[in-house]
Amino acid sequence: MKELSLNILDIVMNSVKAGAKIIAIRITEDNRTLAITIEDNGCGMTAEQLERLSDPFFTTRTTRQVGLGVPFFRLAAEQTGGGINITSVPISEDEVKHGTVVTALFYKDHIDYTPLGDIIATVITLIQGNADINFDFSHTINGYAINLSTAEMRSELGEDIPLNSFEVLEWIKEYLNEQYNGI
Repeated sequence: MKELSLNILDIVMNSVKAGAKIIAIRITEDNRTLAITIEDNGCGMTAEQLERLSDPFFTTRTTRQVGLGVPFFRLAAEQTGGGINITSVPISEDEVKHGTVVTALFYKDHIDYTPLGDIIATVITLIQGNADINFDFSHTINGYAINLSTAEMRSELGEDIPLNSFEVLEWIKEYLNEQYNGI
């Protein structure tokens, strides 16, 4: 993929498919590295499923025979000298603390580093298509934090105003742009 934000979109959609109601997207970067963590409270995966994630011909989807999201994300990280770590607890093992955590590390000074891309558009797309999920987004750049919590927004707006309404999505875009412009 041309932008890591598209990889994030793909990985988060796996969380949505896993039934997650809370999804945290944490990005931390400095001058040399970029770390991306996606954590959810979805149904989780068994040890066997975790082992097979690197296989592009393994997917739980019934609409196609290949699953390239995790292999492409892994490749993008490893090409820079970084890597990926995935941990998961299936709901069958723990009904309270289940879910998956995907963490990838990228070295930005490597020639094969893929830029982050339009992360604001990715966040807005995720909220627009999944307004009932609580997204907790944070991006820390050299110590400066950019944050957005849809749970906090929902508590301020009330349940009657959908987060995927045009006006709210425009506000989110402006809110995130203001934070990024403040760096």
